[in-house]
Amino acid sequence: MNTSLSWIKAYVPDLDVTAQEYADAMTLSGTKVEGYEKLDADLDKIVIGQIEKIEKHPDADKLVVCQVNLGTETTQIVTGAPNVFEGAKVPVVLDGGRVAGGHDGSKTPGGIKIKKGKLRGVESNGMMCSIEELGSTRDMYPEAPEEGIYIFPEDAQVGENAVKALGLDDVVVEYEVTSNRVDCFSVVGIAREAAATFGKTFVPPVVTETGNDEDVNDYVKVSVENTDLCPRYCARVVKNIKIGPSPKWMQRRLASVGIRPINNLVDITNYVMEEYGQPMHAYDLETIAGHQIVVKTAQDGETFTTLDGQERKMDQDVLMICDGEKAIGIAGIMGGENSMITDDVKTMLFEAACFDGVNIRKSSKRVGLRTDASGKFEKGLDPNNAKAAIDRACQLVEEMGAGEVVGGTVDVYGKEKHPVRVPFDAEKINAMLGTDISEDVMLGYFKKIDLEYDPETKEVIAPTFRQDLFRLADIAEEVARFYGYDNIPTTLPNGEATTGKLSFKLRIEQVARDIAEFCGFSQGMCYSFESPKVFDKLLLPADSPLRRTVEITNPLGEDYSIMRTTSLNGMLTSLATNYNRRNKDVRLYELGNIYLPKSLPLTELPEERMQFTLGMYGKGDFFSMKGVVEEFFEKIGMKNREIYDPDAGKPYLHPGRQANIVYDGKVVGYLGEIHPEVADIYGIGERAYVAVIDMPEIMEYATFDRKYYGIAKYPAVTRDISMVVPKHILAGQIEEVISAKGGKYLESYALFDLYEGAQIKEGFKSVAYSTVFRAKDKTLEDAEVTEAMERILKALEGMGIELRK
Repeated sequence: MNTSLSWIKAYVPDLDVTAQEYADAMTLSGTKVEGYEKLDADLDKIVIGQIEKIEKHPDADKLVVCQVNLGTETTQIVTGAPNVFEGAKVPVVLDGGRVAGGHDGSKTPGGIKIKKGKLRGVESNGMMCSIEELGSTRDMYPEAPEEGIYIFPEDAQVGENAVKALGLDDVVVEYEVTSNRVDCFSVVGIAREAAATFGKTFVPPVVTETGNDEDVNDYVKVSVENTDLCPRYCARVVKNIKIGPSPKWMQRRLASVGIRPINNLVDITNYVMEEYGQPMHAYDLETIAGHQIVVKTAQDGETFTTLDGQERKMDQDVLMICDGEKAIGIAGIMGGENSMITDDVKTMLFEAACFDGVNIRKSSKRVGLRTDASGKFEKGLDPNNAKAAIDRACQLVEEMGAGEVVGGTVDVYGKEKHPVRVPFDAEKINAMLGTDISEDVMLGYFKKIDLEYDPETKEVIAPTFRQDLFRLADIAEEVARFYGYDNIPTTLPNGEATTGKLSFKLRIEQVARDIAEFCGFSQGMCYSFESPKVFDKLLLPADSPLRRTVEITNPLGEDYSIMRTTSLNGMLTSLATNYNRRNKDVRLYELGNIYLPKSLPLTELPEERMQFTLGMYGKGDFFSMKGVVEEFFEKIGMKNREIYDPDAGKPYLHPGRQANIVYDGKVVGYLGEIHPEVADIYGIGERAYVAVIDMPEIMEYATFDRKYYGIAKYPAVTRDISMVVPKHILAGQIEEVISAKGGKYLESYALFDLYEGAQIKEGFKSVAYSTVFRAKDKTLEDAEVTEAMERILKALEGMGIELRK
C-alpha cells in the first residue's frame, strides 16, 4: 500500500512532520512503513519562468535564444526545444540547480547539476525542463508534450516554485499492511491511523448523497443469486456523461501513488478505490441487456473476454456479473469487453459491491488474472463501506461536471454486518501488558480510532471496518501500540511454567547427552514395541518380572506386540547391526522409556521410566564404561558415593564382569560385559559392554548447586594407608569409611595400588590409599592428622581389614 504524504495531510490538516518523523511514529504505532521516496529529492532551484522573447541562434539552426522572466529578473537561456513560444510559462532550472535525469527519461542518482555556460558561443544561464527531466513521465502528466519543454497553464505564477506547482514537492510512503487490517488498504484508513498516532484531528471527506428527482430503479434492476459470495451489491446510474480530463488535483494524487490518469470517469473509480479501499466498476448501461444485473456463478467451461482482450475459461465456482442475456464482468476482478466504457457513452452504471474474499482469491488464481481490485477484495472488505464509496464517486461526478446522477441507489444487502462488541476490562489489559494505565487513558485511545464505549455493558464497540477486533487481547493491542511499545516496562512473566531455561529433569537428560557424546558415544533411538522373544534372547528366567508386559491390542505383528520393559534389546540389536556391517569401535547411547505395568490385566496406565543406556564394543572395557558412568554422576553432583555391587545377578551379563550401581543404599542402575551366549545370539562377535542408569532414581540425588573454594593458603599433609583386605570387601566400602571418619580436614583420597599374589594370604588383597588433609585457616599439626588417621584405621579394622606392616 502506497500513499502520498500530501494526500494524508488533506485529511489530517494539522499534521506538520518530516517524512522521517512520520515513518518512525507510524511504524511504532503499528502501521509499519517500509520506506518512503521524496519526489523532489533530486530537484533544486527550479522556478516558473515566462518566455518574453525568442531569437534564432546565430550559429545553430536547431537552437533558439530565449529571454526568460523569472519574476525577480530576466535571464537568457539557449534551448533546442521545438515547442517553445513567446508567452509560454515553463520550468526553469537556475544556475547551480539540479534536475532528476535526462530528456530521454533516464534518472541519475543524486540528480544532474546545471551550470551556466555557453552553447555554440551564446551564453545560457540555466535550462528549461521537460517533464522527464523533472523525474516524471507523460503517463503521470498527460498534458506534457511528447517532445519538448513542459508548458504550465496560463494561470501559473511567474517566479513561484515549479516543483510545488507540479505537485512534485511530495513524499510517497510505502506501508507493509497485514491482511487483518483491511481498513488500512485505503488513504482514509491510513489517515485515521496518522491522526491517532500524532494526536491530531481526523477530517474525513464529507460525503453527501447526490442525485436528481428520478428513481434509479426505473433504470436498472439488480438480483443476487448467491448472497454468500456477494453479501452486498450497490448500483447507481449517471446519465448525460461528459468524458474529459479529471482536474489537476485528482491527477496529481493518482500519479503520486503510481496510477496513470486517463479520463474523469476512470480516474474517479481509481480515486475512490484508493481513498476508500473500495474497488468500483463502471458499465455502459446501453450495453446491458434488459437493463438488468444478475450476480451468479458461471457455468463449467464458459468462456469470457475481459477488458484486456483476453478470452478466459470459467468454472462453476467463479462469480460473474451478468445482464439479462450474458456475462459482462468477472466479479471483483475485471469487467468484460462487451460492456466497456467508450468515449460515446451516454448513460453509465456505477457498481460498488462486496464479494467473498476467499472466492475472489481462488477465482483470480483459476482464471489467471490478478488486478488491483482483486487484491483488495481477497482481503475481505467491509460491506458497509460500499454505499459510502459509491456515494463518494457520484458526488465527485457532480463536482467535476462529468454527468447527471440519477436519484437513489439500488442496494441489495443480504445479511447485514453489525459492529462487534468486546468486553472491556482495564485491569486485565494492564495485567496482560504489564502496565499501569488508567481506564480513562485507554478509552481516550479507543476514541481516537473510532472505537465507541458502552459504559452500561462495559463493552468496546468496534466499527465494521475494524475486522481484526474480536476479543480482549485485540483491544489490549490497541492500548499497547498507542501507549507505545517502548514505554512498556520490563517485567518478569507470571505463571507456573519454567521461564528462561529447561526443567530440572530435562537439564539432567541434557547432561547425559553431553557426557555420552564427549566420551565418543552417538545417540540412537529404538522402538518401544518389541517381541516377546526378546526375553529368551536375554536368557531371562520364566519368572522374571521383566516378562510382565503391556500387550498391544492391535499390533503390527508378533515382533511389535508388547511394550518394552528393558532397553537392552534395542541397544544390543543396534550394536549387532553395526558389527555385521563391519563398523569398528562402536559406541551408542539412548535416552528412552521403558513401560512397567502396575498390575495385569491393566487397570491404569503403566509406569514410564526413562533409561540412560550406553553400549559399546571395540576399544574399551568394563572400566572404560564405569568411567563414563562416574563422569556423568560427577557432572550432576553425585560425587564419590556410588558403590559397585558385583552380585548383580543379571543373566544377560558376564557373571564375573557385572555390577549393580548402588548410590546411598539404593540401586540406580547396572553395568557389565554382555554374556558371551547373549552376544552370540545377537551376532556380536567380540566383547560388548553396557550400562543402564534408571533416571528417575537419580533425580533425588542430582544437584546443580556448586560451591566455590579459593586456592588453599596452607600446606597439605599426606598420609598413605596400605591394607590387607578380604576379597569380598569393595573399594567403595573402604572409601565410604575414609570419607565418614576422615573428619573436617580430609581434603581428598585416592586408590593408588591394588595387588593380589603370593605375598598376600589367600582370600585377601593388598589395597593402598593416599589421603590428603588440609585446613583452610591454619597449618595442621601432626597430632590433628594422627587423630583422624586413627579413626579411619579403627573403623577399617572393624571390617576385618589389617594394616599392612
